[in-house]
Amino acid sequence: MLPMGMLFAFGLQHALVMYAGTVAVPLVFAAAMHLSGPQTVMLINCGLMTSGIATIIQSVGVWKFGSRLPIVQGSSFAMLASMLLIGQIYGVRSVFGAVIGAGVAMVVLAPVMARLMRFFPPVVIGCLIIIIGLTLIPVAGRWIGGGTPGAPGFGSVANLLLAFTTIVITVGIQAWGRGFWSNISVLVGLVAGSVIAALCGMGHYGMVVDAPWFAISTPFAFGLPEFHAMPVFIMLLSMVIIVAETTGNCLAIGRVVDVPVNDVTIAGALRADGLSTMLGGAFNSFPYNAFTQNTGLIAITDIRSRYVVAAAGVVMIGLGLFPKLGALIAALPAPVLGGCGLVMFGMTTVGGIRELLHVRFEGTRNGLIAAVSLGLGVLPMACPDLFTHMNGLARLLLGNGVLLCILSGVALNLLVGRGRN
Repeated sequence: MLPMGMLFAFGLQHALVMYAGTVAVPLVFAAAMHLSGPQTVMLINCGLMTSGIATIIQSVGVWKFGSRLPIVQGSSFAMLASMLLIGQIYGVRSVFGAVIGAGVAMVVLAPVMARLMRFFPPVVIGCLIIIIGLTLIPVAGRWIGGGTPGAPGFGSVANLLLAFTTIVITVGIQAWGRGFWSNISVLVGLVAGSVIAALCGMGHYGMVVDAPWFAISTPFAFGLPEFHAMPVFIMLLSMVIIVAETTGNCLAIGRVVDVPVNDVTIAGALRADGLSTMLGGAFNSFPYNAFTQNTGLIAITDIRSRYVVAAAGVVMIGLGLFPKLGALIAALPAPVLGGCGLVMFGMTTVGGIRELLHVRFEGTRNGLIAAVSLGLGVLPMACPDLFTHMNGLARLLLGNGVLLCILSGVALNLLVGRGRN
């Protein structure tokens, strides 16, 4: 437990890093479902508030819920396709009903899913961490360009210079700063980049003026949720991605903070995912999982306290209750986020490479396992249109590099690696 001032600064840094990712889900969902402006703002506020509660449950732990690791929880973008499919066929209330149903199932099945831990040898863990980092690099690239490929001004010289300047500031503070300043290098980079953007006329803060000062998120704002068997089943199948990502992030963060991760840890993390998802469905929000972006932040700052992440949860609750603060954070220029994100996601990738350095390749088939797992994990990024002819859920699952890496790594280890590692 750090002093309150340091807790807030480090927690704010985590909240800034995950903010863009967690508000993207309600923004895209609201646009696709043709919701009104006030309804969109409400979804964002609900998402931030429940993200904060979910983060506290995951990091601090409540009974058997929570990994008690420094893990930030956010709305899962991987579930968006399934939610839109359900919403377009059954309606918005069925989406929230399916979210609640899937959350209940996750809580019940968590111990069973956690027993899969023994199928994750170091070679699989190393490949998984590398793919997690590489999967996020395109996200940083879109931010650096300005947010949306194809939009006017995307990839402009001004955006690239702003991102490059942010990278230089972040790396400089991290490399030559001392103590506290080195630990908040990402926060300094975000603030400095935003100030430079504002001085150059690249900041847009009109939404801050329009946002209300205070708003309380109310449960079931769209009406009581509707429960239908097929939407719940679709959502539960899609939760396989969350299981894979949360398991991978627990293993990655466990390596970063030198804390052993076992079946009990994974079960607690998955129960927290389930409870948070139930809470999200009740408060007009979506499924939650461990946010990969913050793994890189822990790696680059070496601040391992789970109470710092809990403080980030408090900040997110505040952002959800005070929309004007949330709007201020939302106004951070995308190239600034991209510059900091590139450094953090690269550090996550390096963490996986360091893990593979401890794997024995000579006289084993670990090289074959790593080659195929990494190749399949990169495939959805390298060729995004590869699975366009697959249907609905199959396309969703095959398009997830993290899931492909996990499945291939575990399968190959069972088929060709066991007893030879």
